[in-house]
Amino acid sequence: MEDDIRQHLETQHYREAFELLVERFQDKVFRLAISMVRDETLAQDMTQDSLIRVWKGLPGYTGAASLSTWIYTITRNTCLTELKKRSARPTISFDAPEMEGALDRLPAAPGPAPEAGAEMDIQTMLRGLPEKYRQVITLFYLEQKSYEEVAAMLGLPMGTVKTYLHRAKKELLKLSRRNEHAYV
Repeated sequence: MEDDIRQHLETQHYREAFELLVERFQDKVFRLAISMVRDETLAQDMTQDSLIRVWKGLPGYTGAASLSTWIYTITRNTCLTELKKRSARPTISFDAPEMEGALDRLPAAPGPAPEAGAEMDIQTMLRGLPEKYRQVITLFYLEQKSYEEVAAMLGLPMGTVKTYLHRAKKELLKLSRRNEHAYV
């Protein structure tokens, strides 16, 4: 799958290689970004920033890691850098579209419980996980990466990846049970 992209890179046809990369990886980059930043607009920005960094880095790509690992590492680092910047200066924009009518959406009193059998959305459960677990779950299950690929992308030992996956699954099970009991 990556052979045609690598061929363009070897012949220094970076534009063609980049077009193929965007076509094949843009959605995956976005899914990783949204799993990390948990905000669609910011994830779109991080996707664009990551792809710009990929473009700028194409001439220096050595092939030491697979293209997908290289791209995911760039995306992860881009998101982590942005999250660090934001945590250093937390702000709330009351002009943001999601804040419009926020007071109107707050319930005055607890409403009736949802119907029995209501299920928590998987994205909601993932948001309930610590960042390190969410990244591993997203890459391993949603992006279908191997243990080795996840370890390389996140810069973790393979044993740590397996531990995080195990703990994340236990935490997801707790969250789903908590949700199940909340509506009974």
